[in-house]
Formats: sequence, C-alpha cells, structure tokens
Amino acid sequence: MQSAPVLRSEWLKIRTTRSLLGTLLALFAVTTAFSALAAAPDPSDPDFDPLFTTFSGVLPGQIAAISFGAMAVSSEFHNGALRVSLAAVPQRGRWFAAKVTSIAVPALVVGLLTSLAALLAARAGLGSAADTLTGGEQVRAVAGCAVYLTLTALFAAGLTTLLRSGVATLSLLIPFILVVSFVIGDAAGTVVEFMPDRAGQLVLQQTHEGTLGPWSGLAVTALWTAAALLAGAWSLNRRDA
Repeated sequence: MQSAPVLRSEWLKIRTTRSLLGTLLALFAVTTAFSALAAAPDPSDPDFDPLFTTFSGVLPGQIAAISFGAMAVSSEFHNGALRVSLAAVPQRGRWFAAKVTSIAVPALVVGLLTSLAALLAARAGLGSAADTLTGGEQVRAVAGCAVYLTLTALFAAGLTTLLRSGVATLSLLIPFILVVSFVIGDAAGTVVEFMPDRAGQLVLQQTHEGTLGPWSGLAVTALWTAAALLAGAWSLNRRDA
C-alpha cells in the first residue's frame, strides 16, 4: 500500500475529531493568553530574561501539546479501532509512521502560529523591556518554540503507544513537567539540564548557563522524543492489536 492514502486516512482522523481540534485550539489560546500577561519587570531584577518572559505562555501551553499527542494515539486503543486500522494497513511500521506524521504536521503549523502570536502579544505587554531582543533571538525563539511543542506532542504520542493509555501518559507527563522538573529538578544539579522539557526550553532563553545551549538543548529533547517513538514502535510490533 502506498503511503499517501495512509497519510490521508490518518489526517482525516485528526481533522474530524473535535477533541483533537480542541486541544490545538487550547494550545494556541492558552500559550498566547499567558504570554500576553507578561508585564514589565522590576528594573532592579537581575534575573529578568525578556525572551523567556515573552514565551512564558509555553509553560502551561505545552500541556495542551501533550494532550494532543496522547489523545491522537489513545483513540486507537478504544473499541478495537487499532485492529481496524491495522486490517487496512497490515504494515505496522507504515501505519505508525503515518500516525506520527499526522500528529507532527498540525502540531508544527499550530506551533508556528502560536509562537508568533505569543511574541506579538508579549511584546505589547513588556513594552520597552523587550527592546533588548535582537531579530535573530526572536526568530530563533519562534522557530524553536514551534519545534519544541511538536516534539512534546510526539513524545506523548510515543509514550502513549508504549503504555496503550492516554490517561497513563497524561498522569505521568503532566506531574513530571509541573512538579518534578520545577520543584525536584532544581535540587538535582546538572542532571536537570537533560530533562526533556528543561533542555528544550533553553531555545526560549536569551542567556543561559550550563552544558547545553539553545539548539543542543532542543537536540536533547529530540533524543527523548526519538526514544519514546522507538519504544512505541517496538511495542506496536511486539504486542497483539
């Protein structure tokens, strides 16, 4: 079977499922709204990072990206949907590649629109505090933000394929991002730099310290995502539908 019909089929599932479209809308709305709340800092604050503040809406917005990736896959494990999909596409690797692509493309497009909207909304709130940002830094953050959100969605998709449960994935990843990474992570020393969320978010920072830089941090997130997708593909091939 050729790849194009499989891609169209998987894209049709995304486009016609209201809950998935709702998560993409939430990704845009939440990220933009929280970025718009960014306010000019105390002039005496030495830790102020105008670029990271501009994209502060990504922190809550990434939950919607996780939900999108998890829900896009978890629907296959309800009511025998996976058996129907694999009956139509017996090559499991081909089907999984189409599923991943159908998640990645809309996530990237919405991620780009979201990062642009967040930049414009936050700059309006920050005023002159954002004047120190260079064009190159803003382009890097917009592109990096879109890639980071896409990787986050794919990471959730791979983990959901492995666990065969969207609920389990959300129960694992959301507390990890909200609690482990920002509470326990600060006491973990340099290890925290290599966590998938903290590493990827370096691309949103104007200045950074430590081993990783903006693009190398994003590469670490990509490695986490690749590992999750490979684990998901392995589980899909080894286990009964």
